[in-house]
Amino acid sequence: MAQKPSIPKGTRDFSPAEMAKRNYIFDTIREVYKLYGFREIETPAMENLSTLTGKYGEEGDKLLFRILNSGDPLKAFDRNELLTIEPNDFAARACDRGLRYDLTVPFARFVVQHQRELTLPFRRFQIQPVWRADRPQRGRYREFYQCDADVIGSASLLHEVELIRIIDTVFTRFGIRVSVRINNRKLLMAIAHELGVEDVVGFTVAIDKLDKIGWDGVVRELQERGVTAEACEKLKPILGLSGKPEEQLSSLGKLIGDSEIGAKGIEELSYIFKMLALAPMNNEIRLDLSLARGLDYYTGAIIEVKALDVEMGSITGGGRYDDLTGVFGVSGMSGVGISFGAERIFDVLNALDLYPETVESSTRLMFVNFGEKEVAYIIPLLEQIRAAGISAELYPDSVRLKRQMTYADNLHIPYVAFVGAEEIENKLISVKNMHSGEQQTLSIQELIELLKS
Repeated sequence: MAQKPSIPKGTRDFSPAEMAKRNYIFDTIREVYKLYGFREIETPAMENLSTLTGKYGEEGDKLLFRILNSGDPLKAFDRNELLTIEPNDFAARACDRGLRYDLTVPFARFVVQHQRELTLPFRRFQIQPVWRADRPQRGRYREFYQCDADVIGSASLLHEVELIRIIDTVFTRFGIRVSVRINNRKLLMAIAHELGVEDVVGFTVAIDKLDKIGWDGVVRELQERGVTAEACEKLKPILGLSGKPEEQLSSLGKLIGDSEIGAKGIEELSYIFKMLALAPMNNEIRLDLSLARGLDYYTGAIIEVKALDVEMGSITGGGRYDDLTGVFGVSGMSGVGISFGAERIFDVLNALDLYPETVESSTRLMFVNFGEKEVAYIIPLLEQIRAAGISAELYPDSVRLKRQMTYADNLHIPYVAFVGAEEIENKLISVKNMHSGEQQTLSIQELIELLKS
């Protein structure tokens, strides 16, 4: 017996009903991005490894999916080498391409490659899949979509304000209550220096795991990275500062002394919160000094979003990167961006059952098939209905009415049309509202108006 087919762990198939829900997510995010003046681009699924490596930190590099070189990649090695070579050394020589880990680094490459064609500041959005060789678990997949928006070529903090408002708008449209947490990498650098920590990157990577492994776990990881127990004790009250953002920032200013970079971080966050307060927001926006985000390229404000009503990891994140394009030879291009995690948003919407009632139905009207004579009358009507921008279909076989109605009901088709001898003679159509059960007889124009309404 043939082996039952399967898909790789950390990937998923999506049925038509699920795709309708996913497209609702993508369309909502795309619509809001356009509302704020962003324009769409696409980049290849695979990039040169030289583009990807060294941009995500040590842990990120381990999660890159590498693609073996074309032809026979083993030709570059002799037999003895293959028996003794380290896996990383093998990958470095046998693979020169990889699947993209996120959309931000390919975007930086895109900007540098196409810089003469762009008008700065350049506001782009991108909705495409990415891949990470992570351990699959709830809310974490090896293949998943990101929905990014970035502005590059401007250091204005108004972009952070706009991106946070985009987050608020998107989740308000979804009906998901969220907490938007904000911090600044400059503050984390100042805190690290104040505590005498030399490995700032390792320090932020450890702090970023506070929600996952708790304070004791963070302390263990910090000490493994050489941070003293005394420094950890000084860190705990800093991360525990509470109150309004301005109160937290004032207290922090006293704790980090005369740090120039710390003062800059406080100034930036104070401005962002001041601008956000000028117009009402629908979701909680708060300062979280434990927020670090693990990616190396962030240099300023960092943002992370958590759903309040479902236990789930971050469903949106982002931040400021001052010189991401510098690694590609063009320095001084500051940028800032956010990324919606479509897979996790999909899971949250499912858990809370927040999809609109009509999201699963692509067909507005189905004609029942009573036979060839009726089909000949229906086909021109179908074209008129579709020309009016309304999705409609004809059941393909003249079978029992119950079977045709079950089909329409299972697919959540809101209207079913019946055409028999009497309707043909009077040039009318009988139509049933599948939700209310109401039935009426209409002309083709009256039917189109009903479906449009």
